[in-house]
Parts: sequence; C-alpha cells; structure tokens
Amino acid sequence: MAESAELPSRLAILPFRNKVLLPGAIIRIRCTSPSSVKLVEQELWHKEEKGLIGVLPVRDTEAASVGSMIAPGMGSDSGERSLKGKADVGEFENQDAKNEQELMHWHHSGVAARALHLSRGVEKPSGRVTYIVVLEGLCRFNVQELSARGAYYVARISHLDLTKSEMEQAEQDPDLVLLSRQFKATAMELIAVLEQKQKTVGRTKVLLETVPVHRLADIFVASFEISFEEQLSMLDSVDLKVRVSKATELVERHLQSIHVTEKITQKVEGQLSKSQKEFLLRLQMRAIKEELGDNDDDEDDLAALERKMQRAGMPPNIWKHAQRELRRLKKMQPHQPGYGSSHGYLEILVDLPWQKVSEEPELDLKVAKENLDRDHYGLVKVKQRIIEYLAVRKLKPDVRGPVLCFVGPPGVGKTSLASSVAAALNRKFVRISLGGVKDEADIRGHRRTYIGSMPGCLIDGLKRVAVSNPVMLLDEIDKTGSDVRGDPASALLEVLDPEQNKTFNDHYLNVPFDLSKVIFVATANRIQPISPPLLDRMEVIELPGYTPDEKLNIAMKHLIPRVLDQHGLSSELLQIPEGMVMLIIQRYTREAGVRNLERNLAALARAAAVKVAEQDSTMQLSKDVHPMTTSFLDTRLADGADVEMEVIPMSINRQEISNSFTNALVMLVDEAMLEKVLGPPRFDDSETADRLATPGVSVGLVWTSFGGEVQFVEATAMMGKGDLHLTGQLGDVIKESAQIALTWVRARAADLKLSATGEINLLKNQDIHIHFPAGAVPKDGPSAGVTLVTSLVSLLSQRKVRADTAMTGEMTLRGLVLPVSGIKDKVLAAHRYGIKRVILPERNLKDLTEVPSAVLHGMEILLVKRIEDVLEQAFEGGFPWKQHSKL
Repeated sequence: MAESAELPSRLAILPFRNKVLLPGAIIRIRCTSPSSVKLVEQELWHKEEKGLIGVLPVRDTEAASVGSMIAPGMGSDSGERSLKGKADVGEFENQDAKNEQELMHWHHSGVAARALHLSRGVEKPSGRVTYIVVLEGLCRFNVQELSARGAYYVARISHLDLTKSEMEQAEQDPDLVLLSRQFKATAMELIAVLEQKQKTVGRTKVLLETVPVHRLADIFVASFEISFEEQLSMLDSVDLKVRVSKATELVERHLQSIHVTEKITQKVEGQLSKSQKEFLLRLQMRAIKEELGDNDDDEDDLAALERKMQRAGMPPNIWKHAQRELRRLKKMQPHQPGYGSSHGYLEILVDLPWQKVSEEPELDLKVAKENLDRDHYGLVKVKQRIIEYLAVRKLKPDVRGPVLCFVGPPGVGKTSLASSVAAALNRKFVRISLGGVKDEADIRGHRRTYIGSMPGCLIDGLKRVAVSNPVMLLDEIDKTGSDVRGDPASALLEVLDPEQNKTFNDHYLNVPFDLSKVIFVATANRIQPISPPLLDRMEVIELPGYTPDEKLNIAMKHLIPRVLDQHGLSSELLQIPEGMVMLIIQRYTREAGVRNLERNLAALARAAAVKVAEQDSTMQLSKDVHPMTTSFLDTRLADGADVEMEVIPMSINRQEISNSFTNALVMLVDEAMLEKVLGPPRFDDSETADRLATPGVSVGLVWTSFGGEVQFVEATAMMGKGDLHLTGQLGDVIKESAQIALTWVRARAADLKLSATGEINLLKNQDIHIHFPAGAVPKDGPSAGVTLVTSLVSLLSQRKVRADTAMTGEMTLRGLVLPVSGIKDKVLAAHRYGIKRVILPERNLKDLTEVPSAVLHGMEILLVKRIEDVLEQAFEGGFPWKQHSKL
C-alpha cells in the first residue's frame, strides 16, 4: 500500500457517480465512455502496477447538493465497492454530448487509487473499446484545482491523511485507544455472527489482527450497503477519532439488523414446523381443486381470518361460536348469498377488543386537578365532583361507579369535561352522538337476517378505539326519540345498569359482550325529556352558564390563543385587550356559553389575517438604509438570482429594527374595529328601560335549553266584550297561568283600587290582549304567573313597572307564590341583561347557594310569599292598597 509521500502533486481524475471509494477498498469498474477510456489508455495502460489516479465522487444534478467545485460534466462510470468484490456498471456511451449542457456536482475530496488489474474488451463495430479496471483505494486527498487535459480532468491535490510521525503520536491518544478497543470488540462480534453463515470471513479476522484500526474502519464500512450521504460523511472524516466512532456506529447497526433478521427467521421457522402438516394438506387440497377447475384465492383469506381469530382473545363460549361460524363459512362458495355476511360477521368478531385494555398508571389527583383547572375556568363544584369520582376509582379501580350526566346549555364545556376525565384516567375516549336517534337498532344493532345489517353504535365505538375500557361519551342523551321502530332510551337502560351491562347482547353479534369496564359519561341540555328510569341510572351534574367575568377569563386564557393559532396569527400580530373582550360580551353576545363569543373573536382574527396577508414585506427601516447598487456575488450566481437586498449600516440599533417591524405589523383591536368587523352593537343595556317606558309591560325570567333568558310580557286594553287574547306561540300551561292571573286581578280589583267598590265587571266593554315577544319561539311553563299579574296590574292602574326589576314564580288562584326551577340560570340571565333587582319565591332561597357570589354581590334578591308582596316590590314607591282588605 502506497505511503503518502509517494503521491504526486497532480492526479488524473476519474468521476465516480453517486458512489464513494474508501481507502483499503477494492472495486471493479467497466469504462465505456470516451473520456474514461482515454484516461485509462494514457494514465494506466502502460503503467499497470504503478499507475495512480484520483477517484472523485460525483453527484447527479437532480440531487439537492452543494458541491465545492462545479465544472462541465463528462461521462462517468460507477461501480460497487467491497472487500474483494466486483461489480459491472451500465454503459454511458451516448452521454458525453448530453452532459456538455449540464452541470455536475464534484465533491471537494476523493481517494487516490492504484490499478491492480487492467483488461481490454473486444472492439465494437462502432470502433469503441472498453476497459475493465480493478482499483484499490490508497489515501484521501483534497482537490485544490481542477483543470481539463484533453478528454478528461486533472486535479492539483493536497494530501489529507496523517504522516507517519503524526500517526504514531495520534495512536497514543487515550480516547482513540478506547474507541479502537470498542470498534474491535464490535467487529469481532460481527465476524463471529458471520462465521456461522459464511466461510470467507477468516481473511477478515486476519485483517482485524494485522491492519491498523483507522484503516480497518474504512475497509469495514466499504463492505456495507449504506447511503451516498453516509459514504461521503465517512470520506470526509479525516480525524481518526471521528472516523473510528462513525465506523463503530455503522458496524453496530449492521449487527443489529442481522440479529433482527435471525429472530424473524427463527420465529417463522417455528411456526412452519408447527403447522407443516396442515400446510401440506392444504397444498394437496389446492391441487385437487385445480384439477377440478374449482381453484380460488379465498382459502388464503380464510386462513388469515382464522389466524386473527386465534389472536383475538375471545372467551371460550364466543370462541366456540366463532369456530362454528368459520366451519360453516368454509363449506360455502364465495358466490353464495350468505358468504359475504358471514365473512363480515367474523371480521367484526375478531376486531372487537375482547381482552385488550388501556394500561392505567397510578392516578395522581393533584395532576388531574391541575389539568382540570388549566383546561376549564370556573365550574368549581363540577370539577370537585369529578375529583371525587377519580379519588374513588383510585382507591377501588374496579368500582361500578355512577354514570355522570353533565346537564347544561350549549357551549359550557360538557364534552370537554368528559374528555378531561378520559385524559386523567389515561384511557381512550370515544364519542357516541345520540341526537336524533329514534331506532332501537342504532343502540342494539340490527339482526343479521336483514340486508345491510350492522352492529349498534356502542359496539362500533369499541371496535374503533380497539380497547374494552374506554371512556364513552353518550352525547345529547336528551334528544333521543321513539317511534314504531322502538325506543332507544329503553335500550340504554341495559347499557347504563352495572348489573346488566356485563352481558350486553347486541342483536348483530348475538353473543354477550362485557361493557362493565367502560366508563360511561352522558351530556344533555335539559333533564325533562330524559325518561325517569334512564335518569335514575345517572347522577346529574348541572353546568350553569358563565358570568361575564368568567367569560372574560375564558376568552383571555383559552379562546383567544386558540383562535389566533387557528388563523395563523400570534399575539405579536393581533392584540385584543380585556376591555374590548368585555364589550363583545356585553354588546354582541348574550348566551350561557361562549360559542358566540368565540365566533366573534374568530371574525376579528379573519379581518386581521387579511391585513397581515396584504402587508407589504418591504419596509423602510430608517433614512440611513440604502439599497445595494453593486453586486458582490459571483456573476454566474447573480444571473440566476432573484433576490432584493439592502445594506443595513452598523449604526442601526437592533431594537430599532425590531420595533419598526413590530409597529408595522401589530394590530390592536379598538371600538372602531369592533363596529367595522362585527357591525353595530346587537344589545344595549337601555333595552329594558325603553320597553318598560309604558304601563302594561313587565319583565319575567324563564329557563330554556340554552340557559336562562329574560322574557318581556306586554298587555294592552281595547274596546271589546271582555275577552282575553293570548299570542306568542304559548303552551297550555302558560295559557292557564294567564287565565289565573286575570281572574285574580278581577277578584282583587277593588282592593287594588283598579275599580270602584261594588263594580261587578272590571272588563266591561273592553278586551285584554297579552303578548309574549319572540313569537317564533315556543313558550310554556308556570313560572310566568307573577309576571302576568304584574303586567295586568300595571296596565289597569296605568303605573309603570320598575325598569331594574325582573321576576319569576308560579301563582295560585288564592295569590300564593310557589317555587320554580332553574333559579341559577335565571339569575345569571338577569345579570347578563344588567337587571339589579330580582323577585323570587321565598321557598327558592335554598337555590341561591348555587349562584356565584360575584353575581349576588351586585344584585338585590327580593323573596316573596304572596302576589301582594310582588306588586309591592315591582312598582316604584310600592303599590297603594285598600286597608284591611280580605281575600
């Protein structure tokens, strides 16, 4: 092997396309292009054993690369390197003319090679000859200059490898000694593994004992199939420690691949030995079918299905049922009508998670509480109940706990709370939407006798998550219906009963499936539509609407960051102050949740996105910034460049540059932008005062599926026969409440000083018309009784009701005020409308404990027992009563 001192200062260069020759490696190359043939004839043919050339890696122009030198290409040859190998390469006979118009990427370093053998091929009819060259890599060099010599290239080079004295000094380095030992140990392990398969590794073991480690590193790596980039990395590793370290890593990777291959082979051989008899019998059966002309590929499909059945982990009784179905399927022909349904049935059976469960780590209640506080603002009692639920499961994991049912208006976080329960338990989460479900088969599945039958949504959900213990959300459970096809709510009775769901029977499966490991969570907007037996199986947790302060915190902590992320913005591009968010809450939204608030924030983000996208990217930083007038780039690069550059003087402060960009791009939302993007305010605090400016109008509080709402009641009198007219799409209950209110007012007309004493007919020659605005919305319920009385008394007495007062409560014919439901939502609705006084039945005092203290602090709650108390509080200065009046 040649020493570094024997290298000349110039070498003829043979390009090596997409491959690398390393020192110590031996390759066999077939030279066919005119340039390579000319190089061999002039540099090697007459020097055979002493001829030296440089082998330089060349990258295809299609590859993304940055070469140290760029020169017109020529036909290049390639080959494969090995310890002692040979490889033929494709011919590039017609490539010279093509490559004259292309650029080749030459690597900055290469390897000097010595010709070990040369042979000349038979001349072809075209007159061209071929040479076969066996080269041995000697040492690395760096290209200083590349120039043409006729048809091929010659490079002025500099030697990269260490001299003999430098090598002796480097070998004393403790780190290199340690790396060398590690490399040899790994290489010996690889050789020991290869000895069991190959008989030619004896020479490699001799090399390991005689050749220096830095040379061994190149030789070993040259024998591996690695990427071109890894080959170049090894070629550029001039430092011995880096070279040995990379070689050790590649040897270890090759050794691991051999181990994995052996493991797979052993496993396959073991399986074949077990089923060899069955395999031979199936081959014989296939041969018989071929002779009969009845051959098909369904046998392989059934064999794969049977293997999946064996791995499914079915209980014994289910396994027997599946085996019986499989035997029936094997006897059928694919064109028979029941073949597809039977095959699909078995596919679903094997895909179900009979035994597979999610592994649950030890539950950390502190972390769960932190996650709930991070993801959900407010809802203190709800989160406390979830923590209690998780605490019980931590102490007794197999407990059959209650089914939690989150009830509340839309947009208050019911679904996300269920997802948080799944995250706290480290279980998979699956959502089953029950809204609009009217068919019992959607829950229990269709029987297989029907065409297009399929399992129910519960079994399908378990199949999707592939575990038998997920957290399953039964969403919108209050919106199930019933018709002639059955009642889905009744089918859910078995699902939610811990004593029955361990043997849940889906009509499609027709075998019991254990649902006892599933944690069920339900959501609903209202309790009333849920059937009492189903409601009895669930623990109801009510989620009220949010207060304005809670909405503000939710917007700042959760909604705004999410909206900015969804629209590709950041807080540096769009800033929405707290004051503007509160204006959106007060003037543009009146809801229990935060969905409309998020929509309005998204509208602001879209408007900002348009401005950012249209922003001119060229900005004037300062008067000292001047465009470049002269190019300092190479002419060849500048011709193809499309770059506009500016020279920024060193005197310009970085902070000044940053502020210039920031001030140009940042958008701050103000009231003007709100009105421009969202339009004029939709709600006004003066609405209540304006509508109560005339007698006959009162303000009531009602509960809807969207939370509490304020309901105005308007009454007017006109010439007529004493009839009562009711409008506003009212239900029977509220119509009866109106009739009761009118009867009470007529009976107490004298006491209320609405008519002279002894007058019999208060409504003589006049009719009363009562209207509930928002006529498109159905209304019903008894809680408008006190509001109706107040409206009638205001009309007949021509006194205006206080604009800051709202009320709710059922009344009796004798004037008693009875308690109603939904107090928390109603008080929150009054707070949203800016109402300061709320009249409630005295027996609803206990319900005020659920109302946030921040809301109660700014309101006056007036508790009443009788209608007289309501009228006393509803009018300014009280109501004039006739002294010592009797019922």
